[in-house]
Amino acid sequence: MAFKVGVLGIDHGHIFGMLSNMKAQGCTCDAYWTDGPAVTETKFNEVFPDVVKVADARRVLDDPAVRMVLISAVPADRAALAIAAMEAGKDVMVDKPGCTTLEQLAAIREVQARTGRIWSVNFSERFEVPAVTKATELVMGGAIGRVIQTVGLGPHKQNLKTRPEWFFHPDRFGGILCDIGSHQIDQFLHFTGSDSAEVVHAHVENTTMPDRPGFQDFGEIVLRSDRGHGYVRVDWFTPNGLPTWGDGRLFIQGTEGFIELRKYTDIGRPHVTNSLFLVNGTENALIPCDDAGLPYFPRLAADVQDRTETAVSQAHTFTVMDLAIRAQMKAVAQ
Repeated sequence: MAFKVGVLGIDHGHIFGMLSNMKAQGCTCDAYWTDGPAVTETKFNEVFPDVVKVADARRVLDDPAVRMVLISAVPADRAALAIAAMEAGKDVMVDKPGCTTLEQLAAIREVQARTGRIWSVNFSERFEVPAVTKATELVMGGAIGRVIQTVGLGPHKQNLKTRPEWFFHPDRFGGILCDIGSHQIDQFLHFTGSDSAEVVHAHVENTTMPDRPGFQDFGEIVLRSDRGHGYVRVDWFTPNGLPTWGDGRLFIQGTEGFIELRKYTDIGRPHVTNSLFLVNGTENALIPCDDAGLPYFPRLAADVQDRTETAVSQAHTFTVMDLAIRAQMKAVAQ
């Protein structure tokens, strides 16, 4: 599956998982561009010493050997970079949120349809979590019957000392529901098997930072489709006592059982990740999932080579971002 990738924008730490996982598929990378100083840059240069900074994004876009471009720029800038990459004949993996407005999404849809390029948003809370891989296997195998509801919790630490200025401005980061809420919308659609959904309720607020009136530290969404229901809570309230950035959890309710994922830690015991709890008619089990794998990345590499859609459908990615943006708009309009 080896092919060359390029990087445009390293403003968010998700670029480390994006590039590392593609390199694990045999991909190579020798150049990155980023727009001005990035808080990740020192660490990026340490982790990827062979990837050299270039002064002009065209150095990446015009390289005929580059098959895919990885984008982790400031969220509001990602759409334009993805469009430029697709116009240059490159497939795209972009950090979430893949875009921040309906106008950007419409432009991406048009270019993707016209060029036939892949526009994939790396929803890392599913694609980079082995426990979700195992949950998918169990759900698709009928372990809990038909999924009728998901509850997704996405708490985060603020880490204000390392946050760049754009982090505090919704027009730049997209708002809390468009940004980290998109992870949970992706999982709702995935596990309920929904092609679309309605945003029944959406709310955002700023509880802790009155000096940053544009910032949002709490958000919630209620989703409904013809396949099930979903509740999403995202926030920036995680205290420093937690040994990681957030106690992300996913609850999957089926007609014949339920699953709980404790993705990044499990409070009250030594730090452990990727714990899955399964209860159904015959089992009451705790399943460790560290070895469950991350199929998104090998499948995406194969899709680049074979022009297929095995990693995630293009329609699903568009729908997630459409719902995330609409939820953000609904919340702000209230």
